[in-house]
Amino acid sequence: MRLVIVDYGMGNIRSIISSLNYIGVSDVAVSSNYDILKASDKLILPGVGSFGKAMNRIKERNLDAYLHEFVIDYKKPILGICLGMQLMGKSSNEDGDNDGLGFVENSVRKFETTTFKIPHVGFNQVMVTEDSRLYSGLNANPDFYFTHSYRMMGEANINPSFCDYSEKFIASFEKDNIAGVQFHPELSQRNGLNLLKNFIDKF
Repeated sequence: MRLVIVDYGMGNIRSIISSLNYIGVSDVAVSSNYDILKASDKLILPGVGSFGKAMNRIKERNLDAYLHEFVIDYKKPILGICLGMQLMGKSSNEDGDNDGLGFVENSVRKFETTTFKIPHVGFNQVMVTEDSRLYSGLNANPDFYFTHSYRMMGEANINPSFCDYSEKFIASFEKDNIAGVQFHPELSQRNGLNLLKNFIDKF
């Protein structure tokens, strides 16, 4: 099984590779090359930073077209992590109004709170749906490590799980071959490792 982490110059890639190696995934590449991405069995879209800057780098490398072909046309499984999850949405108002990859019809907006500290940083519990593949075998309300100021909006047709921080927000989603997590599984200890293994085994 060959897994490729999509390289657009932004993401916590070293920690992701270490976590994948720990759960037994040794064939891991980091690339933006069309042929290498095409030859993968599964993809991970990482992300740390701002939405607008990330989309600019993705477009510079023609990765928006590549990923649409592989994920939407070929139905290749993909996991978006943190900003990577947000990039798979329709749009974001971070750095102005920016279009996303559009894999799901959900927009991304900043938290609106005057009583909670933003960004939301630290471990928090996730409320999981019963038919989730990502959380299969995990305890009820597992905790994961978050660090973000923006959240994905809209719940229709994406089988979301939720977290509560100033409001109930989408912590992850699953739609056919596409999955996204707002938290960082590679920084979430045993729960994160189990979630990554579920993505490998069940998507």
